[in-house]
This record gives sequence, C-alpha cells and structure tokens, in this order.
Amino acid sequence: MQTPQPARPHFQFWPKRAPTKIVLPETSLWYNLVVSAHRYADKAAIRYFGNAITFRALEAQASAMAGWLQQKAGVKKGDRVLLYMQNCPQFIIAYYAILRADAVVVPVNPMNRTEEFKHYITDAQASVAICSADLAMGAEQANNELPPEQRLQHLLVTQYSDALPASYENPEDAPGAWLTTQHPLPAGATPWADALAAQLVPGPHTAGPDDMAVMPYTSGTTGFPKGCIHTHRSVMHNAIGGGIWSGSGAESTILAVLPLFHVTGMQYGMNGPIYSGATVVMLPRWDREVAGRLISRFQITHWTNIPTMVIDFLGSPNLDQFDLSSLRYIGGGGAAMPQAVAQRLKQQFGLNYVEGYGLSETMAPTHSNPVDRPKLQCLGVPTFNTDARVIDPVTLKEVALNETGEIIVCGPQVFKGYWGKPDATRDAFIEFDGKTYFRTGDLGRMDEEGYYFITDRLKRMINASGFKVWPAEVENLLYKHPDVQEACIIGTRDAYRGETVKAVVVLKTHAKGKTTPEEIIEWAKENMAAYKYPRVVEFVDALPKSGTGKVMWRALQESENARSAESKPAA
Repeated sequence: MQTPQPARPHFQFWPKRAPTKIVLPETSLWYNLVVSAHRYADKAAIRYFGNAITFRALEAQASAMAGWLQQKAGVKKGDRVLLYMQNCPQFIIAYYAILRADAVVVPVNPMNRTEEFKHYITDAQASVAICSADLAMGAEQANNELPPEQRLQHLLVTQYSDALPASYENPEDAPGAWLTTQHPLPAGATPWADALAAQLVPGPHTAGPDDMAVMPYTSGTTGFPKGCIHTHRSVMHNAIGGGIWSGSGAESTILAVLPLFHVTGMQYGMNGPIYSGATVVMLPRWDREVAGRLISRFQITHWTNIPTMVIDFLGSPNLDQFDLSSLRYIGGGGAAMPQAVAQRLKQQFGLNYVEGYGLSETMAPTHSNPVDRPKLQCLGVPTFNTDARVIDPVTLKEVALNETGEIIVCGPQVFKGYWGKPDATRDAFIEFDGKTYFRTGDLGRMDEEGYYFITDRLKRMINASGFKVWPAEVENLLYKHPDVQEACIIGTRDAYRGETVKAVVVLKTHAKGKTTPEEIIEWAKENMAAYKYPRVVEFVDALPKSGTGKVMWRALQESENARSAESKPAA
C-alpha cells in the first residue's frame, strides 16, 4: 500500500525531535503554576534587578491576590479584570491571581491614556482594575468621567518598588527613577502591599480549558480596539508549543523584554516558562546595555524579541564585552528581520534568527520557521496542530503556489470571536474544506516547500509611476548600508511620479554629521531598481515605536501626508 503524502510539504523540514502534533492538557493555565510550584518549589521563577522570586512564592502571592479579588473586590467567575502596567513581577502575580479567581485577564497597553483607558472599562464591562501607581491617577480620571453605572468599583495599585530589592548586587543595572519613584494613590485605591499582607484565601478553583481566560485587545485598522476572546485551551496551545519548538525546558533561562501585555511577550516571557519551569530574567523596558549584561551574567538561553531590538543590540559599542555563548534560541516577529542583520548574527555568533507570525487573535504564532532551517523575511511554516491556506480574497478559492492571496488559519490557538461584536466575529471566519478558518487580513504566499511569506501590509504600498514599491523590501536593502542603523520607508508626493519613495533614517554613531542624504540616495541608486530607490532621505535621531517596539510607520506616513498637504499650492 502506498504511503500517503503529507498534506503540506513543510513536514519534511519539521524541527528534528519535535512531534508534528501536541496533546493539550485538560486543565487551566493556573494549574501550570501549581505544578511548577510543586516540581520546582525553590527554583527562581523570576529574576528582577537582583530580586529572585521562587515558584513557591509566586504561587503563594498569586493565591493571596486571588483571595483579595474574590473577598474584597467581589470578583466572580468570568468577570473581566483590567491589568495595566509595565513589565514587573507584579504583572505576573496579578495575571495568575486573576486566573486563580476564575476570572478573565484584560491586558492593557501601559502607553494608553485617559480616553483610551475608558474604552477598556466600558467595553470589557470591568469593575476591577490592577495597575501601577504611575498610571493610577490617569485610570482614576478616566473612571470618574464615566457614568456611575459603568465605572470601576475597585482599583488595586502597586508601586514598582514593591518588587525591588533593598540593595543592588550589580549597581550598574540598578533601575531608573521611573521605577523607584513613589507615586500618590487615588483616594479609595487599595495598595498592593496591603492586599498581599491580608493573606486572604480564595475559594475553589473551578475554571476549565474551555472557560474564558484572557482577552487581549487588537486595534485593527479602523474604529476602537476589539477584545479577542481566548480560553485557557487557546492560550495553552502556544504556551506549550512555543517551548517545544524552541527547545525550552526547566533548565532554560529566558530573557523577558517584550511587553507582557502583548501576546508574544505574554506567551514567551511568562506563560511558556511557567508551564515548563524555566527561569525568567525580566527587563521592564528595553535597554541594550543592560540586556547584554543580563545575557552574560545569567547565561540566558532563549531570547524572543523583535528585529528592532536586535538591530539596536548589535549597534552597542560594548558588544564585544558581552558573552552570548549561552544563547541557543533567538527569534521573534512583528516585522521582517533585515537580511544583513540576520547574516551578521549567524556569522558573528552562529545564531539563526527564527522568525514567526501570529496575531492577538491567535495568541502568538500560527507560523514559525524551523530552528535548523529558517528562511529570512519569512513567516515560517504552520506550527503544531495548525493548518493555513492562501485564498483569493474575492473568490475565496485557494490560489496556486507562490501566488499572493489572503492567509487563513485554523488551529487550537485561534480565538473564539470578538467580545460583544457578533458582526465582526462573523466576518473574521470562513468555512473552508469542512473546517472553520480565521481570515487574517494579511496578504502572502506559500512556496514549494510550504514556507509562508507575507506581502507587506497592503496599505503601505507606494505607487511610483505605476510601479508597486513594497516598503519592507526597500528597508531590508537599506540595512545593508554600513552607516544605516534603522530605516523606515514611506511615500511622499512627487510632481512627476505622483508618489515617490522617502527613507527616514537613523544613522549609526560613527556616521552622524558625516554621511549625507545624497550619499545614501546614491548608494541606494546603485543597489536597487530604479523605480524603488529612495529619492528623498531624512535623518532623525530615533524612529517612533509602539509599546511593543514596532516602528510606527503609519505615524511617519501621516506626518508626511500632512506636510505635503500644507506645501501643496492652492488651486
């Protein structure tokens, strides 16, 4: 009998020693912490500025906070609780306390301000929020501006210093003033230390795999952010799968620098390590020098990041002093890794950069590159238990290999729908080959080996005299210039071409004040097709970035559009 061929060609390139499918436990995320607290009771779960929190202590503190949520804040099963702070141990404690209370974590970007925070209160119908003291007064203001029936009833507030040690073993890595400053608390707010000291005991934990667990918000392209409904099961899939794919276990040490409110940071910097028993070394904000010293000091084995972090890291004047020999895995997503940067990682440190792809709706990856056989500027292959297709977004028929279409995905990590938005939920899914697939809205293609590639965001396309210019491609080429530290490509008005290519560039330290825009343009002209090389170059000290570290190209584009409109002659 003939052996049937695999459904997708990528199985022949699957990571060695990794199963093609994983079996998920029929338990809650909270149970992962319980198991690790028993298995590795006195092992450090979190290292934070010299302060080590063991798995036993992490479970105990999360349990005490769950008791406060239930007994003092009246949190019931399925209630949504807002979690609003930067990376710190309190984020992890609060996250698992909410799960222990059978409630739903609603992570909020700490960059959000009053008007934005109001939407989270009202849309999630939350009555309780846990936040850091630097954000508490803004949260209180947002709350007071709402009608009484829509307001939060309880605010639990932590000072970042609540988790800091009394002294620092390595003073050079001591936190900045933003972490040590004591901020005033709104009237009626409960201090974190008081809630913890009460040592209240929560009721029985009853949440199961199909109960709601986490509701991250996704901004999309229009309107207010939408809540993505995730169950313990959908979060569990990538919490387990990510560790298997990257070879992480209890012996691993993870550098957690991506924001924990974001799904990638949440899974690779918190949920995955808690499941496997790995130690998390946490950095509240990106700092390449501190990161380099932490990798060296704690022999970090796994570092999930975004390409902009790696680009900045490799630009450190102290790079040669860092010991990166312990790193076994480095990868991430959010944007394509420039080929020149990836090649330097490989040549200088022997590390393959493993790119992946996912969304808030899929609780991190649906695709990832095989660790031993990655491709650059590539989403990778569908991960465990996951199928993906490329369809014509109009006819909804599957397209041929290497043809561009909309990427659709089906797997255990896919969300259940948008909170309170049945129409948006209906539009997000499609029935295909007898299964339900999520429509990502991203355009891409699949090659002969089953690897997926994304065609840049459709709205980023620059139309220069009828030629389509994809900014990501031009950015990747610019990174090969020896003087370019970072670059973002946008469109600008051109009297002849209608629209032309503009590069917003951050120069490397040695080139500042020496390299000219004309020299960059001339180099690009020699290294790129005539229709795509930048006709305009603007130097800036830094590119605007989001809370997750992604370059905010849209902000640069909107600023350029406004500038062009002002300079346009009157009719």
